[in-house]
Amino acid sequence: MALTAQGRRAFLDRVLQELGMQRPVLISPSMSGRFALPFLLAHGDRLAGFVPIAPVGTKDFTAEQYRTIQTPTLILYGDRDTGLAPQALQNLQHLPKHRVAVLSGAGHACYLDKPEDFHRALLGFLRQLK
Repeated sequence: MALTAQGRRAFLDRVLQELGMQRPVLISPSMSGRFALPFLLAHGDRLAGFVPIAPVGTKDFTAEQYRTIQTPTLILYGDRDTGLAPQALQNLQHLPKHRVAVLSGAGHACYLDKPEDFHRALLGFLRQLK
């Protein structure tokens, strides 16, 4: 089931339904991008916000596909993540309603390296959502 993008999207959809989540903010670090990105592209209107943290799989979609998404997005990453973060930013910057937060001195798991800075950025983004 979770071997294809469609299967992973359906899995995440079922999880959110089972939890009774109405317009959640989806936070997607690293490998979870394989689930979150297909869901975002298919059901972004069901999310209040999206917070990708150097997710994998961003190159699987085109700039045109990203431009259709109207979900408010906080692209978040550590400046010491020289692997996934630049690639994710290059692709996700096509989301029309995005802003970027870079955590200085943090690596790929920026939420572990700089938890206070991470939460400050996340809470600031959440406060601005409807």
